[in-house]
Amino acid sequence: MSRSKWKGFFVDKNILEIKKETKKKQIKIWARNSTIPYSLIDKTVLIYNGKEFKKIQITKEKVGYKFGEFCSTRKHIIKKENE
Repeated sequence: MSRSKWKGFFVDKNILEIKKETKKKQIKIWARNSTIPYSLIDKTVLIYNGKEFKKIQITKEKVGYKFGEFCSTRKHIIKKENE
């Protein structure tokens, strides 16, 4: 079930405070369920995947999506078959 339209997009309050602190070198984000706002266009953010931070460059195409969509939490292992 999706979020009601009258409520608007969910953005964590810590992400909204980033606009005020534009001189910050690294922006760390733990809220993977937050929507990417317009104020982060052309900035690099570090998104926490449960173990480490992954560096993601925010472009205008990514605005409106969730942070978690661009940072996988699973490690993909490719099994090699024995010859």
